[in-house]
Amino acid sequence: MAGTSLLALIDDIATLLDDVSVMTKVAAKKTAGVLGDDLALNAEQVSGVKADRELPVVWAVFKGSALNKLILVPAALLISAFIPWLITPLLMLGGAFLCYEGCEKLAHKFFHGNDEGEHAEKLKAVADASVDLVAFEKNKIKGAIRTDFILSAEIIVISLGAVQSATFGVQVAAICTIAVLMTIGVYGLVAGIVKLDDAGLYLAKTDPQASAANARIALGKGILALAPWLMKTLSVVGTLAMFLVGGGILVHGIPGSHDWLHHLQEMAGAVAFAVPLLVNLVGGVIAGAMVLAVVTAIGRLRGAR
Repeated sequence: MAGTSLLALIDDIATLLDDVSVMTKVAAKKTAGVLGDDLALNAEQVSGVKADRELPVVWAVFKGSALNKLILVPAALLISAFIPWLITPLLMLGGAFLCYEGCEKLAHKFFHGNDEGEHAEKLKAVADASVDLVAFEKNKIKGAIRTDFILSAEIIVISLGAVQSATFGVQVAAICTIAVLMTIGVYGLVAGIVKLDDAGLYLAKTDPQASAANARIALGKGILALAPWLMKTLSVVGTLAMFLVGGGILVHGIPGSHDWLHHLQEMAGAVAFAVPLLVNLVGGVIAGAMVLAVVTAIGRLRGAR
Protein backbone atom coordinates (compact mmCIF):
# COMPACT_ATOMS: atom_id res chain seq x y z
CA MET A 1 0.00 0.00 0.00
CA ALA A 2 2.82 2.36 0.95
CA GLY A 3 4.63 1.43 -2.27
CA THR A 4 1.53 2.20 -4.34
CA SER A 5 1.11 5.58 -2.62
CA LEU A 6 4.76 6.41 -3.25
CA LEU A 7 4.42 5.52 -6.94
CA ALA A 8 1.27 7.65 -7.18
CA LEU A 9 3.11 10.56 -5.55
CA ILE A 10 6.04 10.18 -7.94
CA ASP A 11 3.59 10.09 -10.88
CA ASP A 12 1.89 13.28 -9.63
CA ILE A 13 5.26 15.02 -9.25
CA ALA A 14 6.34 13.90 -12.72
CA THR A 15 3.07 15.21 -14.20
CA LEU A 16 3.47 18.53 -12.39
CA LEU A 17 7.07 18.88 -13.57
CA ASP A 18 6.00 18.06 -17.11
CA ASP A 19 3.29 20.76 -16.92
CA VAL A 20 5.80 23.25 -15.55
CA SER A 21 8.26 22.36 -18.33
CA VAL A 22 5.62 22.82 -21.04
CA MET A 23 4.37 26.13 -19.59
CA THR A 24 7.93 27.39 -19.13
CA LYS A 25 8.71 26.63 -22.79
CA VAL A 26 5.53 28.44 -23.89
CA ALA A 27 6.37 31.48 -21.72
CA ALA A 28 10.00 31.49 -22.90
CA LYS A 29 8.88 31.44 -26.53
CA LYS A 30 6.50 34.35 -25.92
CA THR A 31 9.14 36.44 -24.14
CA ALA A 32 12.04 35.62 -26.49
CA GLY A 33 11.34 38.79 -28.41
CA VAL A 34 12.05 40.97 -25.41
CA LEU A 35 15.32 39.19 -24.65
CA GLY A 36 17.22 40.39 -27.72
CA ASP A 37 16.43 43.98 -26.80
CA ASP A 38 17.06 43.29 -23.09
CA LEU A 39 20.47 41.86 -23.96
CA ALA A 40 21.46 44.70 -26.32
CA LEU A 41 20.19 47.44 -24.00
CA ASN A 42 21.93 46.08 -20.92
CA ALA A 43 25.20 45.51 -22.76
CA GLU A 44 24.97 49.09 -24.03
CA GLN A 45 24.09 50.42 -20.56
CA VAL A 46 27.18 48.94 -18.91
CA SER A 47 29.52 49.96 -21.74
CA GLY A 48 31.75 52.98 -21.29
CA VAL A 49 33.32 51.95 -17.96
CA LYS A 50 36.97 51.00 -17.58
CA ALA A 51 37.82 47.45 -18.70
CA ASP A 52 38.78 46.28 -15.19
CA ARG A 53 35.42 47.52 -13.83
CA GLU A 54 33.13 45.98 -16.46
CA LEU A 55 32.45 42.69 -14.66
CA PRO A 56 31.89 44.33 -11.22
CA VAL A 57 29.38 46.68 -12.86
CA VAL A 58 27.61 43.75 -14.57
CA TRP A 59 27.51 41.93 -11.21
CA ALA A 60 25.98 44.99 -9.51
CA VAL A 61 23.31 45.26 -12.22
CA PHE A 62 22.67 41.49 -11.96
CA LYS A 63 21.96 41.88 -8.23
CA GLY A 64 19.63 44.79 -8.98
CA SER A 65 17.86 42.69 -11.61
CA ALA A 66 17.40 39.85 -9.11
CA LEU A 67 15.84 42.33 -6.66
CA ASN A 68 13.54 43.58 -9.44
CA LYS A 69 12.35 40.00 -10.00
CA LEU A 70 11.76 39.53 -6.25
CA ILE A 71 9.36 42.49 -6.41
CA LEU A 72 7.71 41.76 -9.76
CA VAL A 73 7.14 37.99 -9.54
CA PRO A 74 5.10 38.03 -6.27
CA ALA A 75 3.14 41.06 -7.52
CA ALA A 76 2.30 39.25 -10.77
CA LEU A 77 1.27 36.07 -8.94
CA LEU A 78 -0.94 38.05 -6.54
CA ILE A 79 -2.67 39.62 -9.54
CA SER A 80 -3.16 36.17 -11.05
CA ALA A 81 -4.60 34.80 -7.81
CA PHE A 82 -6.93 37.67 -6.80
CA ILE A 83 -7.62 39.85 -9.87
CA PRO A 84 -6.98 37.58 -12.88
CA TRP A 85 -9.15 39.78 -15.13
CA LEU A 86 -6.36 42.38 -14.92
CA ILE A 87 -3.87 40.12 -16.74
CA THR A 88 -5.28 40.77 -20.24
CA PRO A 89 -5.31 44.59 -19.90
CA LEU A 90 -1.77 44.48 -18.49
CA LEU A 91 -0.74 42.23 -21.37
CA MET A 92 -2.22 44.68 -23.89
CA LEU A 93 -0.46 47.59 -22.17
CA GLY A 94 2.80 45.62 -22.26
CA GLY A 95 2.32 44.92 -25.97
CA ALA A 96 1.59 48.59 -26.70
CA PHE A 97 4.66 49.63 -24.70
CA LEU A 98 6.86 47.20 -26.63
CA CYS A 99 5.63 48.66 -29.94
CA TYR A 100 6.14 52.19 -28.61
CA GLU A 101 9.71 51.35 -27.57
CA GLY A 102 10.42 49.94 -31.03
CA CYS A 103 9.10 53.08 -32.76
CA GLU A 104 10.96 55.32 -30.31
CA LYS A 105 14.22 53.54 -31.13
CA LEU A 106 13.60 53.99 -34.86
CA ALA A 107 12.67 57.66 -34.39
CA HIS A 108 15.80 58.23 -32.29
CA LYS A 109 17.95 56.47 -34.87
CA PHE A 110 16.63 58.25 -37.97
CA PHE A 111 15.56 61.67 -36.67
CA HIS A 112 17.37 62.50 -33.44
CA GLY A 113 20.15 60.00 -32.85
CA ASN A 114 23.88 60.39 -32.96
CA ASP A 115 25.10 57.08 -31.57
CA GLU A 116 28.73 57.68 -32.57
CA GLY A 117 28.72 61.05 -30.78
CA GLU A 118 27.23 59.50 -27.64
CA HIS A 119 29.82 56.72 -27.71
CA ALA A 120 32.63 59.27 -28.09
CA GLU A 121 31.29 61.20 -25.10
CA LYS A 122 31.38 58.03 -23.00
CA LEU A 123 34.98 57.31 -23.97
CA LYS A 124 35.95 60.91 -23.21
CA ALA A 125 34.35 60.69 -19.77
CA VAL A 126 36.31 57.52 -18.96
CA ALA A 127 39.59 59.03 -20.15
CA ASP A 128 39.09 62.36 -18.33
CA ALA A 129 40.89 62.26 -14.97
CA SER A 130 38.60 64.99 -13.58
CA VAL A 131 35.50 62.83 -13.96
CA ASP A 132 34.31 61.09 -10.77
CA LEU A 133 34.39 57.48 -11.99
CA VAL A 134 32.63 56.19 -8.84
CA ALA A 135 29.68 58.50 -9.52
CA PHE A 136 29.87 57.63 -13.24
CA GLU A 137 29.64 53.91 -12.41
CA LYS A 138 26.78 54.44 -9.95
CA ASN A 139 24.81 56.36 -12.57
CA LYS A 140 25.47 53.57 -15.09
CA ILE A 141 24.28 50.92 -12.63
CA LYS A 142 21.15 52.88 -11.64
CA GLY A 143 20.25 53.46 -15.29
CA ALA A 144 20.76 49.79 -16.16
CA ILE A 145 18.65 48.63 -13.19
CA ARG A 146 15.83 51.02 -14.16
CA THR A 147 15.92 49.68 -17.72
CA ASP A 148 15.94 46.12 -16.38
CA PHE A 149 12.88 46.83 -14.21
CA ILE A 150 10.83 47.93 -17.23
CA LEU A 151 11.96 45.01 -19.40
CA SER A 152 11.53 42.53 -16.52
CA ALA A 153 7.98 43.78 -15.96
CA GLU A 154 7.25 43.16 -19.66
CA ILE A 155 8.75 39.67 -19.49
CA ILE A 156 6.82 38.74 -16.33
CA VAL A 157 3.49 40.07 -17.67
CA ILE A 158 3.93 38.28 -21.02
CA SER A 159 4.94 35.07 -19.21
CA LEU A 160 1.90 35.35 -16.93
CA GLY A 161 -0.37 35.77 -19.94
CA ALA A 162 1.18 32.67 -21.55
CA VAL A 163 0.55 30.45 -18.49
CA GLN A 164 -2.78 32.02 -17.50
CA SER A 165 -4.71 28.82 -18.25
CA ALA A 166 -2.51 26.66 -15.99
CA THR A 167 -3.14 25.90 -12.32
CA PHE A 168 -1.77 28.39 -9.80
CA GLY A 169 0.97 26.00 -8.66
CA VAL A 170 2.20 25.55 -12.24
CA GLN A 171 2.05 29.33 -12.76
CA VAL A 172 4.24 29.91 -9.69
CA ALA A 173 6.82 27.33 -10.79
CA ALA A 174 6.87 28.49 -14.44
CA ILE A 175 7.13 32.22 -13.66
CA CYS A 176 9.87 31.65 -11.07
CA THR A 177 11.78 29.42 -13.51
CA ILE A 178 11.53 32.01 -16.28
CA ALA A 179 12.66 34.80 -13.91
CA VAL A 180 15.70 32.85 -12.69
CA LEU A 181 16.80 31.48 -16.07
CA MET A 182 16.39 34.77 -17.89
CA THR A 183 18.23 36.78 -15.23
CA ILE A 184 21.18 34.38 -15.19
CA GLY A 185 21.11 33.91 -18.97
CA VAL A 186 20.88 37.59 -19.90
CA TYR A 187 23.59 38.81 -17.54
CA GLY A 188 25.84 35.85 -18.28
CA LEU A 189 25.66 36.81 -21.95
CA VAL A 190 26.06 40.52 -21.13
CA ALA A 191 29.26 39.69 -19.21
CA GLY A 192 30.50 37.69 -22.20
CA ILE A 193 29.64 40.45 -24.68
CA VAL A 194 31.33 43.29 -22.75
CA LYS A 195 34.51 41.19 -22.40
CA LEU A 196 34.45 39.91 -25.98
CA ASP A 197 36.83 42.58 -27.23
CA ASP A 198 39.25 41.84 -24.35
CA ALA A 199 39.25 38.15 -25.32
CA GLY A 200 39.90 39.10 -28.96
CA LEU A 201 42.74 41.43 -27.97
CA TYR A 202 44.29 38.74 -25.77
CA LEU A 203 44.27 36.23 -28.63
CA ALA A 204 45.49 38.80 -31.16
CA LYS A 205 48.55 39.47 -28.99
CA THR A 206 49.56 35.80 -28.91
CA ASP A 207 53.30 35.20 -29.09
CA PRO A 208 54.12 34.20 -32.72
CA GLN A 209 56.28 31.38 -31.34
CA ALA A 210 53.41 29.88 -29.30
CA SER A 211 51.49 26.75 -30.30
CA ALA A 212 48.89 27.39 -33.05
CA ALA A 213 49.83 31.09 -32.91
CA ASN A 214 48.54 31.95 -36.39
CA ALA A 215 45.13 30.42 -35.70
CA ARG A 216 44.83 32.16 -32.33
CA ILE A 217 45.88 35.54 -33.76
CA ALA A 218 43.43 35.16 -36.66
CA LEU A 219 40.65 34.21 -34.23
CA GLY A 220 41.45 37.21 -32.04
CA LYS A 221 41.32 39.60 -34.99
CA GLY A 222 38.07 38.01 -36.11
CA ILE A 223 36.52 38.51 -32.66
CA LEU A 224 37.65 42.17 -32.61
CA ALA A 225 36.05 42.71 -36.02
CA LEU A 226 32.87 40.85 -35.01
CA ALA A 227 32.23 42.53 -31.62
CA PRO A 228 30.82 45.87 -32.91
CA TRP A 229 28.63 44.10 -35.47
CA LEU A 230 27.28 41.76 -32.80
CA MET A 231 25.91 44.68 -30.79
CA LYS A 232 24.36 46.24 -33.90
CA THR A 233 22.79 42.91 -34.89
CA LEU A 234 21.37 42.37 -31.42
CA SER A 235 19.87 45.85 -31.48
CA VAL A 236 18.24 45.33 -34.90
CA VAL A 237 16.91 41.86 -34.01
CA GLY A 238 15.67 43.17 -30.66
CA THR A 239 13.78 46.05 -32.31
CA LEU A 240 12.20 43.73 -34.90
CA ALA A 241 11.22 41.32 -32.14
CA MET A 242 9.56 44.14 -30.19
CA PHE A 243 7.21 44.82 -33.09
CA LEU A 244 6.52 41.11 -33.67
CA VAL A 245 5.86 40.29 -30.01
CA GLY A 246 4.05 43.52 -29.12
CA GLY A 247 2.03 43.47 -32.34
CA GLY A 248 1.19 39.79 -31.79
CA ILE A 249 -0.16 40.52 -28.31
CA LEU A 250 -2.31 43.40 -29.58
CA VAL A 251 -3.58 41.57 -32.68
CA HIS A 252 -4.56 38.47 -30.68
CA GLY A 253 -6.33 40.72 -28.18
CA ILE A 254 -8.72 41.93 -30.88
CA PRO A 255 -12.01 39.96 -30.80
CA GLY A 256 -12.36 37.75 -33.88
CA SER A 257 -8.73 38.19 -34.94
CA HIS A 258 -8.13 34.43 -35.02
CA ASP A 259 -10.88 33.97 -37.64
CA TRP A 260 -9.72 36.65 -40.07
CA LEU A 261 -6.09 35.63 -39.64
CA HIS A 262 -7.09 32.08 -40.57
CA HIS A 263 -8.97 33.46 -43.60
CA LEU A 264 -5.90 35.46 -44.72
CA GLN A 265 -3.72 32.35 -44.38
CA GLU A 266 -6.10 30.36 -46.58
CA MET A 267 -5.90 33.11 -49.23
CA ALA A 268 -2.07 33.26 -49.00
CA GLY A 269 -1.64 29.59 -49.93
CA ALA A 270 2.02 28.51 -49.96
CA VAL A 271 3.20 31.55 -47.97
CA ALA A 272 0.52 31.16 -45.29
CA PHE A 273 3.22 30.75 -42.62
CA ALA A 274 4.33 34.37 -43.19
CA VAL A 275 0.88 35.92 -42.75
CA PRO A 276 0.83 36.02 -38.90
CA LEU A 277 4.38 37.44 -38.84
CA LEU A 278 3.53 40.14 -41.37
CA VAL A 279 0.26 41.05 -39.63
CA ASN A 280 2.00 41.20 -36.24
CA LEU A 281 4.82 43.33 -37.66
CA VAL A 282 2.52 45.80 -39.44
CA GLY A 283 0.15 45.93 -36.47
CA GLY A 284 3.08 46.51 -34.12
CA VAL A 285 4.51 49.36 -36.22
CA ILE A 286 1.08 51.06 -36.53
CA ALA A 287 0.34 50.71 -32.80
CA GLY A 288 3.82 51.91 -31.85
CA ALA A 289 3.56 54.94 -34.16
CA MET A 290 0.17 55.86 -32.67
CA VAL A 291 1.42 55.62 -29.08
CA LEU A 292 4.59 57.54 -29.97
CA ALA A 293 2.50 60.30 -31.58
CA VAL A 294 0.33 60.60 -28.46
CA VAL A 295 3.34 60.59 -26.10
CA THR A 296 5.14 63.18 -28.26
CA ALA A 297 2.04 65.43 -28.37
CA ILE A 298 1.63 65.23 -24.59
CA GLY A 299 5.33 66.01 -24.12
CA ARG A 300 5.08 69.07 -26.34
CA LEU A 301 1.94 70.30 -24.54
CA ARG A 302 3.66 69.93 -21.18
CA GLY A 303 6.74 71.70 -22.55
CA ALA A 304 4.61 74.57 -23.87
CA ARG A 305 2.99 75.01 -20.48
